[in-house]
Amino acid sequence: MGTSLPAGFRSWVTSVGIKDSSNDVVVVAADAPCPAAGVFTSSRFAGPSVVVSRRHLTKGTAGAVVVVSKNANVANGDAGMRDAEEIVRSVADRLGLAPEDVLIASTGVIGRPYPMDRVRAGLASLPSPLPDDDAESVARGIMTTDTVHKLSETRVEGSTARVVGVAKGVGMIEPDMATLISLVFTDALVGPGELDAIFRRVIDRTFNCVSIDTDTSTSDTAVVLASGAAGPVDPSALEQALHRVLLDLTKAVARDGEGAETLIEVRVDGARDDAQAKRVAKSIVNSPLVKTAVHGADPNWGRVAMAVGKCSDDVDIDEARTIIRFGGSEVYPRRLDDDGLAALSRYMAGDEVLIHVSLGIASGAATVWGCDLTDGYVRINADYTT
Repeated sequence: MGTSLPAGFRSWVTSVGIKDSSNDVVVVAADAPCPAAGVFTSSRFAGPSVVVSRRHLTKGTAGAVVVVSKNANVANGDAGMRDAEEIVRSVADRLGLAPEDVLIASTGVIGRPYPMDRVRAGLASLPSPLPDDDAESVARGIMTTDTVHKLSETRVEGSTARVVGVAKGVGMIEPDMATLISLVFTDALVGPGELDAIFRRVIDRTFNCVSIDTDTSTSDTAVVLASGAAGPVDPSALEQALHRVLLDLTKAVARDGEGAETLIEVRVDGARDDAQAKRVAKSIVNSPLVKTAVHGADPNWGRVAMAVGKCSDDVDIDEARTIIRFGGSEVYPRRLDDDGLAALSRYMAGDEVLIHVSLGIASGAATVWGCDLTDGYVRINADYTT
């Protein structure tokens, strides 16, 4: 038996032919409007789905979310906004909700309008109540170029409440405020303000710490809905459960980066503060030279030193205090001999590589995740719309 959505949620997944015959429309609804929160892209080309959902979430509740995959509906002017609002109204009408109770997310090719005739025909068959509670079908239905669906679940300690999350995303990933598309559901009872604060803290330690290619999507959307069906929970336990689920999804996104073969984890500690640590870690994980060295299992620590050093505004970084490690092996300032480098190359040929940098300044720390840069990434993106 697959993973079910938490109590109080139902789903419907279908294909309307956005791009091909695969499933491309997902609707998940709560039994009634409930506390909800969202974090979105900071792109100046934010799509209508982001604009609409951001506006609807100002009241702190939502009753349903609809996802259209394989078409971002971005940069289509007023027509794109009208199409997004029409989809929201259609879902609301079918489910007996007000339009402002429905959130929308969309991802895929930019600059192409929805095939609205097909979308209208598909949504005309939307049943009410929704027939399913299968989280795996939801995860599969939001995929675009993902090679695997991304799903995680856990229980909230000390209660019967559950947290279930799904995500899609493999490219155009360098978030500023959220990432890709992620839908998170819980049956914990929590107020809108507290849910928003918890969700933003967790996002900052998970999805905001992943990068595939330094490119911020126009459609980044992460939302959470809490049905309350399982009753009250300890807020710290809920935050821990949300963190477990979103960290699983973060790593899954990094591991499934377009063309990726190796998951890269970068830890930076000993920084002036956590913000500096995250900045340095992102400089490392985003470096094409570091990414290609990992892909080639080349323990070229000089590229890591370069990535740390190019944070030139951080004038308190001093090479004399900095330590660089690959896995558990220190490579700077202590140098490995030829046998040590050969062993390290074998380690880097695995499917996960840890790069650990200590700055020796203070106690700030951060961990980020990314992937290697392969010829597969180039091929996928060179052929993306052709």
